[in-house]
Amino acid sequence: MSIVHSDGLGQFQQDNATPHASRVATKWLQWHSSDFGHFHWPPKSPKMKIIKDIRDSLLHAVENRSPPPRTPMDL
Repeated sequence: MSIVHSDGLGQFQQDNATPHASRVATKWLQWHSSDFGHFHWPPKSPKMKIIKDIRDSLLHAVENRSPPPRTPMDL
């Protein structure tokens, strides 16, 4: 995540699929949770349209940028 999002604004989405919720994966996520943001999603959630959560997180990140983006390339 630090390579792809060196600005610290990366967000990880855990879909809670069985292989992704294994003890090894869960332990790794807990160990590295301070390295990146994480969308919280209930286990086996039927909620497939998470666009509102992503939009809210994106808007929050853009609003908190300093200095604020002034061009589409900055954004």
